Amino acid sequence: MARRFGGIEAGGTKFVCAVGTGPDDIGANMVRFDTTTPEETVGEAIDFFQSYPDLAAIGIGSFGPVDLKRGRITTTPKTAWQDFDFVAAIRRGCGGPDMPVAFDTDVNAAALAEGRWGAAQGLDTFIYLTVGTGIGGGGMVNGGPMHGLVHPEMGHLRIPRRPDDQYLGRCPYHRDCLEGLAAGPAIRERWGRPAEDLPPSHPAWGLEAHYLGLGIANLILSISPQRVVLGGGVMEQEWLYAQVRAKVREVLNDYVAHEAIRDPEQIDGYIVPPGMADPGVVGAIALAEEAAGRAGR
Repeated sequence: MARRFGGIEAGGTKFVCAVGTGPDDIGANMVRFDTTTPEETVGEAIDFFQSYPDLAAIGIGSFGPVDLKRGRITTTPKTAWQDFDFVAAIRRGCGGPDMPVAFDTDVNAAALAEGRWGAAQGLDTFIYLTVGTGIGGGGMVNGGPMHGLVHPEMGHLRIPRRPDDQYLGRCPYHRDCLEGLAAGPAIRERWGRPAEDLPPSHPAWGLEAHYLGLGIANLILSISPQRVVLGGGVMEQEWLYAQVRAKVREVLNDYVAHEAIRDPEQIDGYIVPPGMADPGVVGAIALAEEAAGRAGR
């Protein structure tokens, strides 16, 4: 029997759990449920995986910030989850201390999936940025995941507030960082309606493209990605991509001497939507596969 792997996309709003080997075989083996408390939410994940006693490993792509070495969530605004020992809890419920469990950020997991199966195939340096309940980013540099002192926090880039924007921002740590100004809850709070209820002509979208364009331009200048994969619930307004691309070109002002950005037609293939549904949980399965290989399983 072929090896199967478990994956958890632990989002701040929803958990997605799946079993399989990649994007082609997880459809019938996937569940979603709300993120509430660690006891309740992780308990639901454990209940799901206990139906698959043959798992070779489990991968977790988690909201953060996280301590990658200890397998914990750290200074999240979700107080019930602060300093939660995620890896230990999964091991206790799913096979014990010998179960290989891989742990990374949800956005690094999604980037891994996009690089292996999705919109960044064939590239070794790229960014995955998601704009939804929060803003997060991860990716690969020279073929390896972005890790360092901790992990990237692209959603908390400090960007200037547009002079005509009186909204102070909603990030509990920084107020007006990229996430504080441009994530889904900021859109709702600023305009009194969720993003999906705002028509394309609404001024919210010019402001959203402004902030996302600034953030992405900073990432292009600092990381020099070969592609930017831009996903998340806010980006389900597909016409927003054109505005973001235009703003990136405006901010960079032809300084980055590459036609992928300079050419208004080629940039359509440089800042792109994800290449698959559910890249976070698919990437968690890829993390699990790597962990099983290291453990010789």
